Amino acid sequence: MTNTTINLPDPLQQYVIEHSLREAPVLARLRQVTAALPQAGLQIAPEQGQFMQLLVRLLGAKRCLEIGTFTGYSALAVALALPGDGELVTCDVSVEWTQIARQFWREAGVDARIDLRLAPALATLDALLSSGSGSSFDFAFIDADKGNYVAYYERVVELLRPGGLLAVDNALWGGSVADSDVNDADTNAIRALNDRVHRDERVDMSLVPIGDGLLLARRRG
Repeated sequence: MTNTTINLPDPLQQYVIEHSLREAPVLARLRQVTAALPQAGLQIAPEQGQFMQLLVRLLGAKRCLEIGTFTGYSALAVALALPGDGELVTCDVSVEWTQIARQFWREAGVDARIDLRLAPALATLDALLSSGSGSSFDFAFIDADKGNYVAYYERVVELLRPGGLLAVDNALWGGSVADSDVNDADTNAIRALNDRVHRDERVDMSLVPIGDGLLLARRRG
């Protein structure tokens, strides 16, 4: 887990920030608040958030899905990139962390665009599928418990429209995925997802070394 781009030397990281990042002040404040938490490493890198905003705008996305909210930085980044009538459904189980999220969503004026579902994400995804939301989302982001990554992936592919895009965080896992001596449950779960997506003919895919590794999968028509 990292809140900067993996293995990017400090001078180059600073150059990227100075010559690329256009972080809204409300995002910067949320990042500062989150940095004081013991779990701060769970937050995505700001350059990754900006990259996701670009993807959302390129897609012309109106309906987005997120699995794993934490303190709401990625949700806020996506919501700011949505049109006024856009919607983001985001899933988490923590009241404590999402209270911080709600505060900043209100401050940014995008809280009406964000539908927070406080429940296990698999239950929320299954409910969306059961209610007829299959093939209806333009963009999705997974950044949650690694053991369920494959299960999340399978459901999200069904929920995405043809041409819709999925982004999965922590696909490089600090470099551990390439280290044969590391075989803990989370690392193996990420490897399993990377292998699954690489072989999946339902999607076009690319593994992008931004943040902690961002796995992109576009549902084919």
